[in-house]
Amino acid sequence: MPVINRIADFSDDMTAWRRHLHARPELRFECHETAAFVADKLRAFGVDEIHEGIATSGIVAIINGQGTGPTIGLRADMDALPMSEITGLEYASTVPDRMHACGHDGHTTMLLGAARYLAETRNFAGRVALIFQPAEEGGGGAEVMVQEGVLDRFEISEVYALHNAPNHPVGSFYTTPGPIMAAVDTFDIHITGKGGHGAMPHETADPIIAAVGMVTAIQTIVSRNHYAQDDLVVSVTQIHTGSADNIIPDKAYVNGTVRTFKPEVQAMVMSRLDDIVAGQAAAYGVRAELVYERGYPATINDPQKATFAAEVAREVSAEVVDDTGREMGAEDFSYMLQARPGAYLFVGNGESAGLHHPAYDFADETAPAGASFFARLVERSLPLA
Repeated sequence: MPVINRIADFSDDMTAWRRHLHARPELRFECHETAAFVADKLRAFGVDEIHEGIATSGIVAIINGQGTGPTIGLRADMDALPMSEITGLEYASTVPDRMHACGHDGHTTMLLGAARYLAETRNFAGRVALIFQPAEEGGGGAEVMVQEGVLDRFEISEVYALHNAPNHPVGSFYTTPGPIMAAVDTFDIHITGKGGHGAMPHETADPIIAAVGMVTAIQTIVSRNHYAQDDLVVSVTQIHTGSADNIIPDKAYVNGTVRTFKPEVQAMVMSRLDDIVAGQAAAYGVRAELVYERGYPATINDPQKATFAAEVAREVSAEVVDDTGREMGAEDFSYMLQARPGAYLFVGNGESAGLHHPAYDFADETAPAGASFFARLVERSLPLA
C-alpha cells in the first residue's frame, strides 16, 4: 500500500495513540480526556494554533503552509458509543458501558498522523484547519461547531472527512458524487386507550390492536406511497406495551426511524404518518400522539470535490471506487457539507465485526492510509508555486 513514507515511519506511534484512545472512550460532548490527549499531541507536533472548548470539548488546530492561500478543513469525530465491549483485547475499554464501536478512535488517530506530517513538512501554500469534533453519535456536534462559527471564524473554504468501512480491504477508498448517506429522522407514537380484563375486551379500547394496525399501515408507505426509484427506508424498531397475560393495557408505544435523501420524500412520509396515526386511532377508538423528530440531513458530496478526493486517494491506494453509491446510514458531517463544498469518503478497515457491534475493532494498519490521504489532499489542494 503506497502510503507516504514519513507517515509509515511513525505508524507504531499511531497504533499506540489509537489504543490509548480506545481504552478510554467518552460519550457525546463530554470528550474532555480525548481532547486533552489530542491537544498535547498537537503541541508536540508544533502546530501553529490550538483552539479548545469548541462545542464543549472540540478542537480546531491550524497549520500554516509556506505562503498564503485558502484554508482546507479536515474533520475527525472523537466520541464513542454507550455499549459494552466484548473483544477481550489488552487495550479494550476500561470504562463500563462505553466503547469505541464505530472507529472514531481510529479517525482521530488518522487526523493526528496527518497533523504530525503536515506540521513537519509544510509542503503547501495556505492553511489547514484540523477539526476534532465531539458528539457525532447523537447530539450533532458538527451542527454545533457550524453554529458556533467554526467555518467562518477560521475562513475554511472546503471540508473533508473519512470513515472506516469494515469488511473492505485495508486502505481501499470509496466515495461518490452527490448524496452518499441518508437523512435520519425518528418517530414516536404514544397510544392511549382504555385497559381492562383480558377476558372482557368489549369493555376496553385496546391500544395493542391500534398499535398493530398502525405498524401494518406504516409498512405501506414504502410499498404504496413513494416512487420506487427514490431511496426510502421506514423501519418500526420498538413496540412496548402490556404487563400480564390477562390484562389489556391502557397504553402502547411505537418507535421507528425514517431514512431519506429528498426533502419532498421526507415530507410525504411525515404526512402519511400523520394520516395513518390519526386514522387508525379513530378506527380503534383510542387517542394517539405522533412525535416526529428531524435528525441529521443527508450527506451530500460536492461532485467536483468528490472526484478530486478520489484522484488523491489513488495516490495512496491501489483500490479506489469513485461511484460507490448511496448508503442509508446517517452522518452529522452533513451539516458541514451544507455550509461548505467538500467530500466524505470511506476507507477500508479489513475483516472485522460491523460498526456498532460489541466485537468491533479499528484496524491499526488502516491509520497510515487515512493519514496519507489527508496529507496528500492538502498538498494537492494547496500546491506550492
